[in-house]
Amino acid sequence: MEILQFEFMRNAIMAGLLASIICGIMGTLVVVNRIVFLSGGIAHAAYGGIGMSFYFGWHYLPSTLGFSLVVSMVMAAVTMKAKHRADTIIGVTWAVGMAFGIILTDITPGYNVDLMSYLFGSILSVPKSDLWLMFVVAIIITALTTFYYKELLAMSYDEEFATIRGVPVKAIYITLIGMLAITIVIVIQVVGLILIIALLTIPPFIVERYVSSLGGMMLWSSVAGMVFTILGLWLSYRFDITSGASIIMVAGVAFFISMMFSSIANKN
Repeated sequence: MEILQFEFMRNAIMAGLLASIICGIMGTLVVVNRIVFLSGGIAHAAYGGIGMSFYFGWHYLPSTLGFSLVVSMVMAAVTMKAKHRADTIIGVTWAVGMAFGIILTDITPGYNVDLMSYLFGSILSVPKSDLWLMFVVAIIITALTTFYYKELLAMSYDEEFATIRGVPVKAIYITLIGMLAITIVIVIQVVGLILIIALLTIPPFIVERYVSSLGGMMLWSSVAGMVFTILGLWLSYRFDITSGASIIMVAGVAFFISMMFSSIANKN
């Protein structure tokens, strides 16, 4: 409990909890729609927006968010129109976006960018203003998911059936990718570019085999993310290690334990 006496730790815990809710909802949709690679593409291409913010002196969030939304829409169009080439094009966009960002940070006058904070996160330095933004994003994502729950459910498990039933699959899919881009940009501050996919995918993967509904998967993925975040932050404080990496390591250990128990159960 002693860590709660520090404001930066209270902010970090709140940021982690909000990120867990956001990633629990969006991560579930990522896993069931099998768009993990696309998520990785958006996450790494987002570095181009980070580079632009430093080079042009823009605020981090709007520049990175705008760049990520443009990249995500390109990737969404590719996956809809040229699925057989989607992996290649996403991979190229991933690499080019990140290279673009690195070059811009390299040529930024008075270069003093802390790359580690963006690659591995800096949850301990999240300000209150960003907490409010994360809260608003969490509310919006929860509201949109609740409102379009039936459509998302139909699209996630049987796209052809959803189309026949008149569900606007393309519009829902594009909205999903846009929400994913926003999620990634917001959560980059918590665990960084390198580790964000783990926070999006590990909790839903663990929870998937124990629940029977998409809503239940979202709920328990959020709870699992909260547990991983709190435990990871405590370990980070206790042993003076990088918080983002600590959170993901806790999630990774839980993942392998879950796989082990699943393997034992299948043998029996």
